Amino acid sequence: MKSEFCIVSDGSCDIPASLAKENDIRIVHFLVSFNGSDYKKEGIELELPEFYQQMVSYPDIYPKTAAPSPEDFYAAFEEKAKEGRDILCICISAKLSSSVQSAEIARQMLAETYPAVRVAVVDSLCCTLMQSAFVLEICRLRDAGHSLDETLEAVDALRKSGRILFTVGNLDYLQHGGRIGKVTSIAGNLLDLKPLITLQDGEIHSSGIKRGRRKSLAGILDLLVSYLKENHCTPDDCNILIGYGYDPEEGRFLQEMTRKRLGEEFGPQSTLPAFQIGATIAVHAGPYSIGYGLVRRSDRL
Repeated sequence: MKSEFCIVSDGSCDIPASLAKENDIRIVHFLVSFNGSDYKKEGIELELPEFYQQMVSYPDIYPKTAAPSPEDFYAAFEEKAKEGRDILCICISAKLSSSVQSAEIARQMLAETYPAVRVAVVDSLCCTLMQSAFVLEICRLRDAGHSLDETLEAVDALRKSGRILFTVGNLDYLQHGGRIGKVTSIAGNLLDLKPLITLQDGEIHSSGIKRGRRKSLAGILDLLVSYLKENHCTPDDCNILIGYGYDPEEGRFLQEMTRKRLGEEFGPQSTLPAFQIGATIAVHAGPYSIGYGLVRRSDRL
């Protein structure tokens, strides 16, 4: 039996294709360019391993991304509208991209040809790993039989509960994007300083600085544990995902490090998935970004 509504998300959610298929999530892909003119669809025309290899092989070339067009969203909406089901579309924070604007235009276009199909466009106030956790929690609500209206009622609390906690390999990409100055970037790289960064309510905040990669990984793990304790919850109360960039081995290292620490603090962890971070965020943070995305489970808020 098909659910009452279907789920569409832009590609910022970084959910692997196999998992998206398993959960009946239609992904609308972002576009990536290394020369500023030729754009390819991430995950379709440009696979993530190739994207990261180009970043590592040509560190002086900074790639760019472009949001999906209204036509891209319309094609996804029409595909589902033909099935006669309503649509919940989840987009990256409007503070970070114009994706939600494209989806809204597509919603208005679809209303002209499929007036009986309802489309709800949601600004997730998140991106990458947090958006993954957000979308998967929406899937859980859908699969539990919640209506579209009931699911939309849970959205605000989910958004407020979400965090991205991460660090980067060096400061070059943050400097290139204008988030820090050139002198700060050079000095930081010389001293091997790694920022700890939190994304909350769609905005990026500094959460400290550590010297060296291992200490920065321990630092973001401390942020995760602090979040759980400050919010009086356990890992089982949340959807927690690990995200890594170019190096899958480092992702596995953080996964085991996290499983051990959370086990000591809260008891054994049954699941702690690790996904590769997509291009939407990697172009701004670099190929060695790593961290966590999390959202509280709606039934445990």
